[in-house]
Amino acid sequence: MIETWLSALGGAALGVMESAGQFAFLVQSTLRWMFKSKIEWRQTLIQCARIGADSLPVTLMTTFFTGMVLALQGGASTEHFFNQPMFVGMLVGFAIVMELSPVMTALVVAGRAGAAIAAELGTMKVTEQIDALYTLGTDPVRYLVIPRVLAFILVLPFLVVISDFSGILGGYLVAKVKYQIPPSVFWHDIIDTMRVRHFMHGYIKAYVFAVAVSLICCYKGVTARGGAEGVGKSTTQAVVLSMVAIFVLDYLATAVLVALGIT
Repeated sequence: MIETWLSALGGAALGVMESAGQFAFLVQSTLRWMFKSKIEWRQTLIQCARIGADSLPVTLMTTFFTGMVLALQGGASTEHFFNQPMFVGMLVGFAIVMELSPVMTALVVAGRAGAAIAAELGTMKVTEQIDALYTLGTDPVRYLVIPRVLAFILVLPFLVVISDFSGILGGYLVAKVKYQIPPSVFWHDIIDTMRVRHFMHGYIKAYVFAVAVSLICCYKGVTARGGAEGVGKSTTQAVVLSMVAIFVLDYLATAVLVALGIT
């Protein structure tokens, strides 16, 4: 019994270490080719369109209703304690810009575009298209991984900025319609209290999430095996790992930014 448990534990540990090594090798190859070779800008632009334009509607809808919920909850809470809704604009603005917009946008893009990338690369792997690139003398990392990583880095911060406005607009509509807060009061709550460093707090997180999600999804795609079933498992694992990484990196990035005074 003990030997069985130890064997299973050792096998799991070896599997984790092997995956970590393969992921580190992918990161190293990506960095090396990114600064060493010519960038496939055509592929990068195609991926930007797929990741950005195709993810924009669901991203806007997600942050818009998130801002509405924030305004509704914030107005109800302050109305309970102060007999009138107060600081709704400040609550919505800070929560959306510094935290919810980058996190929610990264989660949505990971679930949509990240899954598509993992499935696409996984299909290429199990159908030996990636092996064919090796045969033709083309490094798959340079041709397949780098355009997708660059597209994420270029597009995700842009989506976060648009999501900031979408979330604040949702909060503004609820504040105006539900609580009859004058527009001047709502916007002055944001303008008078928010500084550039508050915007940069969430904007910097977008780059961190972009790098993590793109590398994880590409890694799970190029290491897929086992036919169609393996592609499905790799796609699921890519989305789950990306979401976990977003929450973990969100805390770590927040701790670093707070220590640096960017808050």
